[in-house]
Amino acid sequence: MNNAPGLFLTIVAFLAVIGPLVFVHELGHYLVGRWFGVKADAFSIGFGREIFGLTDKRGTRWKFGWLPLGGYVRFAGDMNPASQPDPNWLMLPAEERNKTFQSKPVWQRALIVLAGPVTNFLVAVLILAAFAMTVGVNRTPPVAGAVTPGSAAAKAGFQAGDRVLSVNGRAISDFGDFAELVIGRPNQVLSVDVERAGRPLTIQVTPETKYRVDRFGNKYPFGRLGIASPKPVIERVGPLEAPVVAVEQTVGIVRMMVDGLGQIITGMRSAKELGGPLRIAQFSGEAASAGAISFAYLVALISINLGFINLLPVPMLDGGHLLFYALEAVRRKPVAPEVQEWAFRSGLLLLLGLMLFVTFNDLSAFGLWRGLAG
Repeated sequence: MNNAPGLFLTIVAFLAVIGPLVFVHELGHYLVGRWFGVKADAFSIGFGREIFGLTDKRGTRWKFGWLPLGGYVRFAGDMNPASQPDPNWLMLPAEERNKTFQSKPVWQRALIVLAGPVTNFLVAVLILAAFAMTVGVNRTPPVAGAVTPGSAAAKAGFQAGDRVLSVNGRAISDFGDFAELVIGRPNQVLSVDVERAGRPLTIQVTPETKYRVDRFGNKYPFGRLGIASPKPVIERVGPLEAPVVAVEQTVGIVRMMVDGLGQIITGMRSAKELGGPLRIAQFSGEAASAGAISFAYLVALISINLGFINLLPVPMLDGGHLLFYALEAVRRKPVAPEVQEWAFRSGLLLLLGLMLFVTFNDLSAFGLWRGLAG
């Protein structure tokens, strides 16, 4: 049965996810910039024509744009996407020029840029730490509680009581880790190191591809071995341990993103799984209708996504700026302006192409093309 949320809830939930996360991302840039004495000319949530805004006593214009799919902080002296100063920059009085982005040493510029993604990760860590203290952490041991007869696990030789030590060389700490690796690798050969009756054993197994349909009618592929979990162990942790657990979970989620991206690039998974703003809006509405816990967890996931994506070494993204700053630090001089300009124009075309592609995927997932075809 399709219990999709209404359009109004979907839009409100999407804005409630994207707006605050974009704000804290840009706030990270802004605060570290202020710390290093850089003046901000504008702080915008959304792109395009300004809907409304105000100017504070420092001369920063705080505003909202009509397209709520991002935002930016424009620092003084930061006149284009490649962060090159205006030709009139050298004509500024020394005191005013010292407040510009380009006047700062490369390590300060790098920290200002890095602050945005780091803030997104911190937001996720805070949410996951709160979950660890209130809901608890899954610490079910990675032991096969039972093996389904005729399943992929049974055919490969798994037995009840086998303790999973690692998968493809990656250490497994609990059953949740094991399940996540299997779920994300349908129809891929896994090398699983187990302990059976005190002796080590390596088993080669290929998870079957199954499909899950959620209550909103969305269909997702996943891997299944046929190994049942032992009795679940859920433990709440204290305020000192919670941040450590949250950081570990954040690192694990990023690692899954890297794996998934690598699988798409190498063709192991379909590029149709890439989603864009429309899919995020859909998930936001679904999570909001499912309750506060689901919605908060989605906010954490999207925040990690924003941090991860912005760190990719693609011009126009924070990671692209960091790449050029790293080259500047090694070469002890900036990359030639024409090279930066070429790279950032190419990066813009790449991002626009990717946006069109994921939007096409989103519309396909919604069945638009099937509807137009018949």
